[in-house]
Amino acid sequence: MQIENAVYPTSDSLTALAALPHKGPIVMLNLLKFRDKAVYKDGRATDLSGLEAYMLYGKLMSAYVLAHGGKLQFSAPAAAPVIGAVDEMWDVVALMEYPSAKAFIEIATAPEVAEFGVHREAGLAGQILIPCLTHA
Repeated sequence: MQIENAVYPTSDSLTALAALPHKGPIVMLNLLKFRDKAVYKDGRATDLSGLEAYMLYGKLMSAYVLAHGGKLQFSAPAAAPVIGAVDEMWDVVALMEYPSAKAFIEIATAPEVAEFGVHREAGLAGQILIPCLTHA
């Protein structure tokens, strides 16, 4: 599995998401791969694992999303595939619901999220984030 160390969406991906004609809720499928040890850009010393650093972010992000009309639907460790094969398995799968694509973009780009997003960046080795369009 080739993993890109993606932490934040690009402006192109946000523009494409905003252009979708879907106006109802979206559920973001998160495939998460963690670093063995957290690495902070500011060079701070830490004994945190990547998972522990990400969970600091996750606690704050879940509360922030909830306060803005969304919710964590599901999160669990990933197991080996039943169909298909990958070189390396994702560590965790999570489903986060947002009221709309617009709400996701506002949340993802909020200054408050950037502040605690340092834990996300420190903990993640890589991520895939797939918007799933729900029925309104």
